[in-house]
Amino acid sequence: MLVLAGAGSGKTAVITHKIAHLINRCGYQPSQIAALTFTNKSAKEMKARVSKMLGSSKSEGLRVSTFHTLGLNIIREQISDLGMRHNFSIFDDQDSQGLLKELTEREIRGDKSALYSLQEKIGQWKNELIDAEQAIKQASGQNELYAAKTYERYVRYLKACNAVDFDDLIYLPAQLFKNKPQICHLWQAKIRYLLVDEYQDTNGAQYQLVKYLVGPEARFTVVGDDDQSIYSWRGANPENLLLLKTDFPRLIVVKLEQNYRCSGRILKTANQLIGHNPHIFDKKLWSDLAFGDQIRVLDSADEEFEARMVVSDITSSRMMNAAQFSDFAILYRGNYQARIFEKTLMENKIPYRISGGQSFFARAEIRDIMAYLRLLANPDDDAAFIRIVNVPRREIGATSLERLGQFAQEKHISLLKASTHAQLSTRLKGKGLNAVTRFSKMIAAVTREFQGSNIDSVLQKFIHQLSYDNWLLETSSTPAAAEYRWNNVKELMSWIAELLKQTKDNDPLSAVVTQLILRDRQEKDKDEKEGNEVQLLTLHAAKGLEFSHVYLVGMEEDILPHKSSIEEDNIEEERRLFYVGITRAKRTLTLTRARERKRFGSLVKCRASRFLDELPEDDLDWPARQGPVSEDERRESGRAHLARLKAMLKTND
Repeated sequence: MLVLAGAGSGKTAVITHKIAHLINRCGYQPSQIAALTFTNKSAKEMKARVSKMLGSSKSEGLRVSTFHTLGLNIIREQISDLGMRHNFSIFDDQDSQGLLKELTEREIRGDKSALYSLQEKIGQWKNELIDAEQAIKQASGQNELYAAKTYERYVRYLKACNAVDFDDLIYLPAQLFKNKPQICHLWQAKIRYLLVDEYQDTNGAQYQLVKYLVGPEARFTVVGDDDQSIYSWRGANPENLLLLKTDFPRLIVVKLEQNYRCSGRILKTANQLIGHNPHIFDKKLWSDLAFGDQIRVLDSADEEFEARMVVSDITSSRMMNAAQFSDFAILYRGNYQARIFEKTLMENKIPYRISGGQSFFARAEIRDIMAYLRLLANPDDDAAFIRIVNVPRREIGATSLERLGQFAQEKHISLLKASTHAQLSTRLKGKGLNAVTRFSKMIAAVTREFQGSNIDSVLQKFIHQLSYDNWLLETSSTPAAAEYRWNNVKELMSWIAELLKQTKDNDPLSAVVTQLILRDRQEKDKDEKEGNEVQLLTLHAAKGLEFSHVYLVGMEEDILPHKSSIEEDNIEEERRLFYVGITRAKRTLTLTRARERKRFGSLVKCRASRFLDELPEDDLDWPARQGPVSEDERRESGRAHLARLKAMLKTND
């Protein structure tokens, strides 16, 4: 079954009720059902809803997770079939880019744009289930051949170090199921019914993984909306909805077209906008909610005036509607647009929250120091070893690390133990061997110093010996950025000192490392909790959320639609992104644009977004298009506004 569920039509409810139906009426055990989504937050919410409906005992054993978590579990359970060891490391985007930088130093010389393109290309191949050998055979032109050969070296290195990257969490299970049908049948028996949320966001590898998991019996329900497909830049393919009809001829298609969120006018506007896109499936959202206020389009002289105008409007609207700050959201196309709104909200003492901000523990310098701590606390932590063996640079190249990794695999020992092994000299020679040996001796010396010593002072001395502050100066964009990053390190070290004073554990360093990892988790959980604050977030981050009052800012050409999308002729996805923004609003929607913006220190004239012309004119309150307001009209408007304020204040009394 494919459920085409439009914006605000209750997608998550479809899946949770279907799970309850399968367990209560169809005889499925919870352990035979898996539900997949794209974020941990969504998975957590879905599992909580099912538990509430069924009770925790009846839902025990149910798999509700992201695609990547399921992939990780498959890898762990089939580790020997993949030729890997149990304590494998997972490279995130930063780790992968660092490895690619090392592998291409001679040719690319650290060019960030080229490295990003290379990383993207390798990810694209994995998302299409193309291995390195196939990529080399299919390469057209020298650039693609170079990328394919780098892909081959990259995969070889990861294998040697018993590591995988984020894309591998889907790629490896899909390839395993393709090459070993008996293992695929085993998982089809484990997962007898599969449900997938936000199906339009699946890429090629995820689609194939779903096909392998459901097998010929095809017991599945997927929920999606092609009008909300906004992730093509990370491989999402809305055509996967259409492929289902081809690959599963008995597919039942159900449309959910009633919207329970938006006013009638907002919905009418969204429908007219998205009508300019071609559709895989025809659907038209409707609502029985009130028709609602006109959609306002406000022009401003520049971005500073735009921010003041929005913040002022939030203040008055909050009073008029007796609303909470959390009822308001400011949505924008790019993160950089948030700065001026953040500054203006701060000046007006209005609480706000920016979604998607970087966690303290996600910063590269904090991750580096934490990796040192993890390795000192646990010498078998290969992921920590890989991260910091060459930070600061120690002339340990990718080839040396690959050979070290192969040696560790053969001996079934950790990378740190391999670096002290008597037979290592049979694999590594010269500078590489000397550098690896120096590193392992340094770690061993610090570990010895911990015995009967003040751990805090040993750590402070160790960080000083690393010359990590000089490394930050070398690798940061400016001295000021290096100083900011070094202050983060000092803050972490002060936390460690405090925690060491408090712990009574026999292994104080391990206890502190565990507490810091928990603090990282708590910080992420805290970020997910919403208080009474104005929400600032990108249109991509806003997907799945809803707010009573939405301000969609920067409605100009080159912003929405984005300049790169205009150049790549990808206007349809930008229109879907605007559609997502419109359908976040429940009661009121305000669109704003600036006539001029500062770019690279100069004022640049801005044209209104083409999408504004695609909205129903009768439903817009756009003063700039209605000509100048007369003095009488202005006075009348002011009197009406004052009367509403008085009435509201009287009601509150």
